[in-house]
Amino acid sequence: MEKKFKVYIYPDGDPNTFYQTPRKLTGKYSSEGYFFQNIRESRFRTDDPAQADLFFIPISCHKMRGKGTSYENMTIIVQNYVESLISKYPYWNRTLGADHFFVTCHDVGVRATEGVSLLVKNSIRVVCSPSYDVGFIPHKDVALPQVLQPFALPAGGNDAENRTTLAFWAGHRNSKIRVILARVWENDTELDIANNRISRATGHLVYQKKFYRTKFCICPGGSQVNSARIADSIHYGCIPVILSNYYDLPFNDILDWQKFSVILKENDVYRLKQILKDISNPEFVALNRNLFQVQKHFQWNSPPIKYDAFHMVMYDLWLRHHVIKY
Repeated sequence: MEKKFKVYIYPDGDPNTFYQTPRKLTGKYSSEGYFFQNIRESRFRTDDPAQADLFFIPISCHKMRGKGTSYENMTIIVQNYVESLISKYPYWNRTLGADHFFVTCHDVGVRATEGVSLLVKNSIRVVCSPSYDVGFIPHKDVALPQVLQPFALPAGGNDAENRTTLAFWAGHRNSKIRVILARVWENDTELDIANNRISRATGHLVYQKKFYRTKFCICPGGSQVNSARIADSIHYGCIPVILSNYYDLPFNDILDWQKFSVILKENDVYRLKQILKDISNPEFVALNRNLFQVQKHFQWNSPPIKYDAFHMVMYDLWLRHHVIKY
């Protein structure tokens, strides 16, 4: 793949406004920025569209956030941009966009593009909120891991014997499942479930340090189906417990999530403690060991490093390229 797979990046777009400029490489939407930067500095990029297997539409809506642009106007801007590429270049019309893709991690970008039907239906969407109940198409689109970088503390893992707390969660109650999780379990003596975010006044990096001591970290969906807490859990060596419906997990056609996580439906929240206690110690040790092995796949680097998050996304795109029919 690395030697033959090539991507052409459309050169059009004003770098001072909406396109081309990556997001900042920090914060919970940094995955988008890292991909923009990585693709430009990688061997996958080609300046010759005749060699391209896929075409990257460099839409990045992050600058629209601070300009007070409405979602309706964002959609118009994106649509006008895509239509300008279609009229200027012959490549879209050869496949009706099936060999084109765009990347967005922020929900602003998702909402700005979902109104452009020819983009959403035809091209490959690489998004951080891959909820297949609202238009995400697993065999066509790609789930982008939402990674909060830089991490506050070094990686953990391969340390099952040091983890004494059964489960942990703290965060905003900005979804129904989070409200239920807090209401049912916040007073439990075996589960460390907070009713809200942990205040910084309680101490330095208290939230992050809890990941080191915990066996299972609960990852319920928030305002979107995804959560940066999943990548946090993987980084700190805490088995992620996916508590979300309709979530097409990142790289799930490459990685076997059952070997390093616990995947539950939202209705399982009422049996959460018993489900986790039923996992035997040998099973937990195996999960912990496997989690340590996949950490590198959920880490962004600049320049990119083999097997990191960028290469995993590119491999997913390479797989999609081989099933494109036109």
